[in-house]
Amino acid sequence: MTVPTATGADPARPMWTDVVRRGKPHHVRLLEPIRVGSQTAENRIFFGPHETNLGRGRAISERHVAYYRRRAVGGVGVIIVEEASVHPSDWPLERTPLASECAPGWTAVADACHAEGALVLAALGHSGGQGSSAYSQAPLWAPSRVPEVNTREVPKWMEDEDIVAVIDGFAESASLAMASGCDGVEVNAGQFSLVRQFLSGLTNQRDDPWGTDRLAFARETLDRVRAALGPEAILGLRLSCDELAPWAGITPEMATGIAADLVAHPAAIDVLTVVRGSIYTSSSTRPDGHVEPGFNLDLTASIRDAVHVVREIPVIAQGSIVDVGQAEWAVGDGERADAVEMTRALLADAELVAKLRSGDGARVRPCILCNQTCQVRDVRNPIITCVVDPLTGHELDDPDPSGSSPSPGDVTVIGGGPAGLEAARVAAARGHRVRVVEQRDRLGGSVPIAAVGAGRARLATVTDWLAGECAALGVTVELGHESDGDADPLRRAGSRMIVATGSKAGERSFEGDDDAVVVTASGVLGGASLPDGDVLLWDPIGGPIAVSVAELLAAGGRTVHLATPDNIVGNELSRSGDLAPANARLQQAGVRLHRRSLLRRVTASGAEIEDRFSGERRTIDVVAVIDCGHRLPDQSSATTLPGVLRAGDCVAPRTILEAILEGRRAALALDGIGAVSDGVPMGATRH
Repeated sequence: MTVPTATGADPARPMWTDVVRRGKPHHVRLLEPIRVGSQTAENRIFFGPHETNLGRGRAISERHVAYYRRRAVGGVGVIIVEEASVHPSDWPLERTPLASECAPGWTAVADACHAEGALVLAALGHSGGQGSSAYSQAPLWAPSRVPEVNTREVPKWMEDEDIVAVIDGFAESASLAMASGCDGVEVNAGQFSLVRQFLSGLTNQRDDPWGTDRLAFARETLDRVRAALGPEAILGLRLSCDELAPWAGITPEMATGIAADLVAHPAAIDVLTVVRGSIYTSSSTRPDGHVEPGFNLDLTASIRDAVHVVREIPVIAQGSIVDVGQAEWAVGDGERADAVEMTRALLADAELVAKLRSGDGARVRPCILCNQTCQVRDVRNPIITCVVDPLTGHELDDPDPSGSSPSPGDVTVIGGGPAGLEAARVAAARGHRVRVVEQRDRLGGSVPIAAVGAGRARLATVTDWLAGECAALGVTVELGHESDGDADPLRRAGSRMIVATGSKAGERSFEGDDDAVVVTASGVLGGASLPDGDVLLWDPIGGPIAVSVAELLAAGGRTVHLATPDNIVGNELSRSGDLAPANARLQQAGVRLHRRSLLRRVTASGAEIEDRFSGERRTIDVVAVIDCGHRLPDQSSATTLPGVLRAGDCVAPRTILEAILEGRRAALALDGIGAVSDGVPMGATRH
């Protein structure tokens, strides 16, 4: 099967955007109702379960309610609430909901979402050996004594009474969810799941009945949950159908039999979601842009075929499906999947379904598959949000940028990067007359340059979307403007000004001879030529730029060295889940890694690096060094003018998230919404 992406389509079927442009969204299968158990969902788009850190303690909070309500208002058919632990022995994250504390929250979410027409399921699970003992200060529970991959902690081999207690916990939690007004529950046998650990030879090495029949735990759990729910409630199952560990784990071939067995079981599953991943491949469940969107569609189709021989229940596709064209293709002929989870797409645009219904599919805000702020399994305990829509997760503490200005006026935005474009978009949408002044001959700032890096092509869709929205809102754009902010035409009489001039290369942290070749990462990505020969990337940040440039150059046939002061290359990629995959890709590409190293001097004949612990120095024979270090604000003299608002990297170089957030806040500050300190819009206090 050939899986089309955003840039490719099955020639036998039109892409979704083609249908939208013909003005016939009601003909598209994605928006057709679908029967789920005894209920009917209004469309085939699901908002899947995911960690949010929105809880208060271990309860579903008012922040959850606002978060889910916003997606329900946007038209999504089925919402599966963040997974709740069914037993106190499971406490994987500080704010992981505990089912016994979730009743009031489940009721509030169900009431809010039912009012908008969405079905609501409560996700139930237990992390088993993939959990954490940091909060409970008690041993992890697992089928066998297989060490947890990240912490190396050896879990407790579950005794019969432990197994009974967890199964009882599933049943009691299901009963509570139904009493709280949910339409049903989804049992997790996917990633971070005790149920999957019992199913798998990777983690179930028991010689008792729970091990000789590895499906026994799942069958008993589903039986008890169905009995607690009753026949009319929805019972869903999230099942890992490829653990990517064929030496002992669940393989796609095995999964067809497992899925068919569990569907045939008297518990009567109503809906099955196909996922992948194991204890060794947790990042594969929700990879970033280095993995093609729709990576699970072939797997989903094979499972669907096996399941439908037994019973025709909806089989849901999951796996970076963020483009509506691909989503429609997935469900279009009914052979691949019956519905799709578009979770990250709905983080980027809560109104996705509503836009499709109205024929505005081309205006759906894109997800860039960065995992930068939506993956919250992180020691910082961040609240979920989205780099392209910072209101996500902060529905109660950030102002909604929609609405009209009480006193619209003329606004000049200096800088056409993500901060400037978001400021222009929001200001124009609120009724201001906006013009954008950009020094380059194109919009987007540094984003189109960064998008040249390996695995980062989707980055450019952010600024492309922003530019398109600005055009639709009548924003005037002046490109190739040479002024630095002093010229009179830049600030017309009575015009408010927002400065978003971005960043520039920072100061070097190493010495360099006059004849040494040193270029910046942005220079290389922007097309700067390099002499023939080996090159060294200097990465004092540990971020994605050096990794993507190294991959790009290695793919072009160069011998590439990468030096970092950290103990591991790309240290900051742990936040997005790309740390281990990135290091594997670099090794496979032949990139030569120099860890725990400091770049001291660059000459025409090489680069001198120093071991940061021993102080030993050595020279690497390279023809050029690519500096991937920190950047500095690019502050034009316009930033000193009275009444000027500043946003993004010209305040402090950071990420697209802060650029878009501050650009949005600057536009709202024009109307007195949010606080301003030293020209920087502060907005509401995030927590």
